[in-house]
Amino acid sequence: MTEATYYFIGIKGSGMSALALVLHDLGHKVLGSDITQYTFTQKGLAAAGITMLPFDPANLKPGYTVIAGNSFTDDHPEIKQAKTMGLTIYRYHEFLGQLIKGYTSIGVAGAHGKTSTTGLLAHTLSGVAKTSYLIGDGTGKGVRDSKFFVFEADEYRRHFLAYHPDYMIMTNIDFDHPDYYHGFEDVYDAFETEANQVQKAIVAWGDDPWLRKLKAKVPVYYYGTSDRDDFQARNVDRETKGSSFDAYFHDQLIGHFFVPLFGEHSVLNALAVVAVAHMEKLDAGLIARELGNFGGVKRRFAEKDLKDMIIVDDYAHHPNEIKATLDAARQKYPDKAIIAVFQPHTYSRTKAYEPQYVQVLSQADQTFLTPIFSSAREKNGNIRSEDVVAQIKGAAVIHQEDMRPLLKFHHAVVVFMGAGDIQKYEKAYESLLNEESFTK
Repeated sequence: MTEATYYFIGIKGSGMSALALVLHDLGHKVLGSDITQYTFTQKGLAAAGITMLPFDPANLKPGYTVIAGNSFTDDHPEIKQAKTMGLTIYRYHEFLGQLIKGYTSIGVAGAHGKTSTTGLLAHTLSGVAKTSYLIGDGTGKGVRDSKFFVFEADEYRRHFLAYHPDYMIMTNIDFDHPDYYHGFEDVYDAFETEANQVQKAIVAWGDDPWLRKLKAKVPVYYYGTSDRDDFQARNVDRETKGSSFDAYFHDQLIGHFFVPLFGEHSVLNALAVVAVAHMEKLDAGLIARELGNFGGVKRRFAEKDLKDMIIVDDYAHHPNEIKATLDAARQKYPDKAIIAVFQPHTYSRTKAYEPQYVQVLSQADQTFLTPIFSSAREKNGNIRSEDVVAQIKGAAVIHQEDMRPLLKFHHAVVVFMGAGDIQKYEKAYESLLNEESFTK
């Protein structure tokens, strides 16, 4: 790839910021625009010295190659200006689809677990061979002359159909975008279409009934804990330091692996990584070493200790993700009360999954919901957080202006979950905790 100047419209987006970091590392000039409000992704961009400008059509210069974020329509002033100037314009997924062609590419798709699995795979392969990667938490790294390129493949609006990877890990199929997909069959259709674009092999979770139906031109290997899985985790031991297991491929022992992560899903994610590494004939001992020193990804069970409390920040916003996060908390902290603070994400999703939210949030020892986080696509709907908490024993709605209900808990775990701006609630709680008058 010859050196170029890339201008990102919406550079603070999680995928966009990661791609910007990859291109910067590969020696290109990178800059871009976005809202002026602080987002967690801009820390990495600033550390790399990448210029972030407020949106303004005057930012665009002749010779720029423009990469536009998928959340912006063609009516965006900067996109219109780029077209007027005759600049080359790519959408994020289109550009990424071109970029991965020069590598042994491994995509990670699925309604849940994409970021965690991509992060684990990127970390593990990086310790064994030159690896470039793009993770959906805003983390990206470009390594010149890489053998592998690991990337997160998002099914939203079928964007992942821009990719023709060598391998694809598929963690699950779920109806997670009711604003776009019409139902499970529609989501399955997208995954099967993508499966038929994979070049070497697919690694799919064996307990997912939809993934079991996949028909593809390349082999589909299933992973899990069942005897019918091709890659199987046996002798699973989930304890307070992490999770360990023996990995087998068709009754052939690959090795023993430990990952310092929690929850049943963490074993499955690690097994998927072992499966891809095994197919690429990588040394199992080296893979075990790298899995064992994994530090996690942003906003996935990110922990901090404050006063006598443990505070967890997690991106979980679908019922299955909430279930997995609470399961992880129970594994690591079996003797502590688990307090859930959940910010529902969009009215359409909250309405579609209302019974499931009630069921999974009831698993916490105490549950709080914030008001629903709306999106640019929908500002209101016919459901409120009050409707959900009314169905959960002892639950309540909590507001950023008054987080004091959380102060009655001590020596406990508070899990903040959501895909919106749940962190502002977390910060408000932390501020209260730090005020001595409330902690005596």
